Amino acid sequence: MIKILKGNIVYTETSTEFKVYEKSYIVVEDGKTKAIYKELPNEYSNNDIIDYSDKLIIPGMNDLHCHAPQFRNLGMAMDKELLPWLNSYTFPEESKYEDISYAKKMYSKFIKEMWRAGTTRASIFATVHKNSTRELMNLFEASGLGAFVGKVNMNMNCPDSLLEDTKKSIEDTKDLLEAYGGKDSIVKPIVTPRFIPSCTSDLLKGLGDLCIKFDTPSQSHLSENLGEIEWVKELEPESKFYGDAYNHYNLFGQTPTLMAHCVYSSDEEIKLMRNNNVMAVHCPASNFNVGSGISPVRKLINNGVKVSLGSDISGGHSLSIFDAIVSAIQVSKLWWVNSNKEYDFLTLPEAFYMATKSGGSFFGKVGSFEEDFDFDALIIDDSNLNHDNYSVIERLERFIYVGDDRNIVDRYVQGKLIKEPIFN
Repeated sequence: MIKILKGNIVYTETSTEFKVYEKSYIVVEDGKTKAIYKELPNEYSNNDIIDYSDKLIIPGMNDLHCHAPQFRNLGMAMDKELLPWLNSYTFPEESKYEDISYAKKMYSKFIKEMWRAGTTRASIFATVHKNSTRELMNLFEASGLGAFVGKVNMNMNCPDSLLEDTKKSIEDTKDLLEAYGGKDSIVKPIVTPRFIPSCTSDLLKGLGDLCIKFDTPSQSHLSENLGEIEWVKELEPESKFYGDAYNHYNLFGQTPTLMAHCVYSSDEEIKLMRNNNVMAVHCPASNFNVGSGISPVRKLINNGVKVSLGSDISGGHSLSIFDAIVSAIQVSKLWWVNSNKEYDFLTLPEAFYMATKSGGSFFGKVGSFEEDFDFDALIIDDSNLNHDNYSVIERLERFIYVGDDRNIVDRYVQGKLIKEPIFN
């Protein structure tokens, strides 16, 4: 099936510059980009054209780190550091997801808000509850948005209401991998130990074994907080550094791996991330809000580590990855100043690339309008921003900085127009 859209097409093939095709046509075949033309070839003369006129056509946003059950806490408890914040707000809220009806109500609201923000794919932490996690996956399937969804694993250092039996935690994870892993779907499971301090060595080994057996990805947190790092040293004394502990259990790049934050990653840790092809997920708003610090993103990039962006709600206070783009650029400028300008700050193309093609690569050929990439796209109407006499790039930048979800008029995933989700 062929679909043709017309508008001002903008994307990044590399992190160094935007590709711009003004008032051009993008041909989508079977959900994938086939080609972009300034003048449409005669072979398409009988095809209908979706004419978006002077609007912008950009790739969909990819959120590579997000806690769906924390949606109710969005914008709350921003005066606490990470570990007190978890105990005071996060764990009590996540305990409620044992109730399937509560989970469905809140997850439905979460997915609608993610759609509204322009996120077309995401990697999600659920809770320890298998059935609620299943509900979240089913809701994502119904919405048309793409996602990796992880049942969280915790068998120590958490409230009794969330404390799992080791064997059951592994078996529940395995059940979800068997039920959803082999499906032809853009919603898939991902192995999700919360972090080293919440998992015994037996649990971590069991989860790593599942990753290898089912060839499935994993996600967790890494070097977010100095207190957390010291805690990991106590719990895993045989490990050289935080990432080495994950690596010992086959949870650090043996299959595709996301590690959120990386604020205090050592040179050794960064080297192992690069060698194991572990993707760092930069969550700038969260790092500020829970007092963790500033991730040295330029240092990660310069050392060959792939970097994507995450909202990390509710440590982060916004589901908008456009907000994350702005925050990432801003905090990189603080790092630039604090490093005596040793590390250059991020440019707009670089941050946009993190949100699109770099983050999208975790899902396959996603996040660009190059040939054979999945057509995940947003249509931006920036007419209310007085865009006369601005270039297309200037218009995009102004939308990212001063626009909002009301400027997003259409959303596509794999070539399908995705309307606002309606759940029963």
